Amino acid sequence: MDNVIDINAYRHRVLKERIFGPWHRRFGDTFHLKTRLRDLSGRTLFLLAQPGDVSAEPFYDLIMGVLDMGDATDFFYLDDHQKMTVVDIHMFLADHVRFEMMQRLSWLKIHSCLAYPIVSMVEQFGKFRSLCMKHAPELTRSHPDYPAFSRLNPMEKQVFIRKMINDALASFQRQVFSDR
Repeated sequence: MDNVIDINAYRHRVLKERIFGPWHRRFGDTFHLKTRLRDLSGRTLFLLAQPGDVSAEPFYDLIMGVLDMGDATDFFYLDDHQKMTVVDIHMFLADHVRFEMMQRLSWLKIHSCLAYPIVSMVEQFGKFRSLCMKHAPELTRSHPDYPAFSRLNPMEKQVFIRKMINDALASFQRQVFSDR
């Protein structure tokens, strides 16, 4: 009886490794099934906020791990519907990583969707996409561009915020990597 295995603890460990193992190896941080975007280190957040293929692979690893589809190297073997699902979730998470980055810069008000575990955002993508679209991020009143932002309609506000991404990346890079 000394060798009793807690099957639930084992399953939890295997699931965590499948989902976050690639991220741990890539970023060197520790993640768990309840990790939220706000829990990510500045370095990890900065790397995930990069546009294009730089961040696609880590997102695909995570998403495909959560959905039990393999890892990023298996992406091209998925059927078209599965590929679209992964790409849609990737775009959703990439947006929210960038919103978290802007929130840390004090450019955006706290956005409710940043409070949820990343794994839940993938597992329940449809629910979270609808919820988050109802509550688009808002620029803080202290941001110098707030007067112009406040005059825009909701759709224009989303475009306005997305146009700030490159400036946010540069500012966040200075903030995160100047501490070294």
